[in-house]
Amino acid sequence: MTEAYPLQWPVGRPRTQYPVRSRFDTSQEKAQRSLVEEVRRMGGSNLVISTNIELRRDGLPYANRREPSDKGVAVYFDYKKRPMCFACDRWDRIGDNIYAIAKTIEALRGIERWGSGSMVEQAFSGFVALPAPKSPWEIIGVPRGASSDEIEAAFRAKAKKLHSDTGGSDAAMAELNAARDKLREQAA
Repeated sequence: MTEAYPLQWPVGRPRTQYPVRSRFDTSQEKAQRSLVEEVRRMGGSNLVISTNIELRRDGLPYANRREPSDKGVAVYFDYKKRPMCFACDRWDRIGDNIYAIAKTIEALRGIERWGSGSMVEQAFSGFVALPAPKSPWEIIGVPRGASSDEIEAAFRAKAKKLHSDTGGSDAAMAELNAARDKLREQAA
């Protein structure tokens, strides 16, 4: 299952270098409600909103938290028994990126209502979710909540095996380094 926190950006989707201010006039709370409603209206299920904001008990991101440095949002859900993923990081606020995804789904639902339903199926084929990326904990091989010493020890042990000088690959080592960086960022 895709994790909602921290952000699980879809593999292979490019990131926006410099997010900009949107003209949306909505709060994060309203954007979340709008998204949940649009996915429901479309017939989607198992909604996961993945961001770098901690989660409430209902699984949605807190709306009253400070904006994290990474404003990206990835929305995972099932549509007609297929996993889907919409991702947006164009805007400089989490709520605006959530709202943009809600409006995109609303527009796709409109296409379906206007009688061009086959276009919706074609459009959705581009949003089929790839397997969710592994969590940094899983990549390094430590349980959630492991101490920084445990993380570092596990990292070093794995690095010995994955480094290109010892028969590993540059890609595997890059993934391991990125996981360690992500865990360090979370600890800070």
